[in-house]
Amino acid sequence: MSATTTPVANACGAEQLAKLTLRQKLAQLIVVGVTGAGDAQQIVEDEQIGGIFVGSWTDKAILTSGAASRISQNSSIPLMVTVDQEGGRVSRLSSLGIDHASPRELAQTKTPAQVKEIAAGVGRQLKDLGVTVDFAPVADVSDESDNEVIGDRSFSNDPAVVTEYAAAYAAGLAEAGITPVYKHFPGHGHGSGDSHLGVVTVPSLAELQTSDLVPFRNLLRDPGTAGVMVGHLVVPGLTEGLPASISRPAIQMLRTGEGYSGPRYNGVIFSDDLSGMAAISQRYPIEQAVEKFILAGGDVALWLSTDRVSSVLDNLEGAVKRGRLAPARLDAKVIRVLRSKGVVTC
Repeated sequence: MSATTTPVANACGAEQLAKLTLRQKLAQLIVVGVTGAGDAQQIVEDEQIGGIFVGSWTDKAILTSGAASRISQNSSIPLMVTVDQEGGRVSRLSSLGIDHASPRELAQTKTPAQVKEIAAGVGRQLKDLGVTVDFAPVADVSDESDNEVIGDRSFSNDPAVVTEYAAAYAAGLAEAGITPVYKHFPGHGHGSGDSHLGVVTVPSLAELQTSDLVPFRNLLRDPGTAGVMVGHLVVPGLTEGLPASISRPAIQMLRTGEGYSGPRYNGVIFSDDLSGMAAISQRYPIEQAVEKFILAGGDVALWLSTDRVSSVLDNLEGAVKRGRLAPARLDAKVIRVLRSKGVVTC
């Protein structure tokens, strides 16, 4: 199907959208984990995906050799080159000398201005390696002990402190040219367990309003370039038993601000990992999980390997052709992604 036969959502980005086939548009909504440079090169050549994720298992030569940057530059649309670099326990690039204390320790020992400088330093290191997106900072509010699922990944159990320090960290990354991503909307800090291991239920929407949602409500009033990652979290009174990542009411609440007194948000909404976390993977194969996230209102689906990208795209093409995903909605998602990459500036 030629993109020229697909209605454009609006004038913004019309020229860029007109150059893309349906499958190429859908591919921009995908970020997948890679094992190394060869894996990344192959999937970008085969399917022109939107981005790659460098995980703990990835051969870091993809970064140190400059391969990630070269692959991105040779792609028809630049890639999102993404990492999970929070500091502390979640420091996927510590082997490259990129690390700092946990967010909780930072908030206890540093000022927000100092944390901004620390994040800017991390951002410069990431930028030099070809990284463009960091899935940080954590905006969860947590009083868990340090080694729990969120624990010291959270800046504090005080929503105001989380807001102040998450904003500082995001500003530092952005200053260095890295897109920060606030996570895990609508708040994982008081969850019933670990979504890597199974379904996690968080307090009711009414309870989240006074704690977990406060940082998101405040941070997104001036989001800058920041994205938001939605967690696999069941919210009583909102998600109807589904994880927030595949719940249209949850993602629409984030997008419109209605239901939690937040601002409208028109940045990129990322999923948490859709393949390696049992809260989703025990219930749905990756093709269904990605479709459910996209149809619920998400923009960029994240998972950890390249082997089923083609079947995911086949399924998404079917969703468009069956009328489940309207072309105008798809175009709006692609525009948000292209804007995040600097390809579209409107």
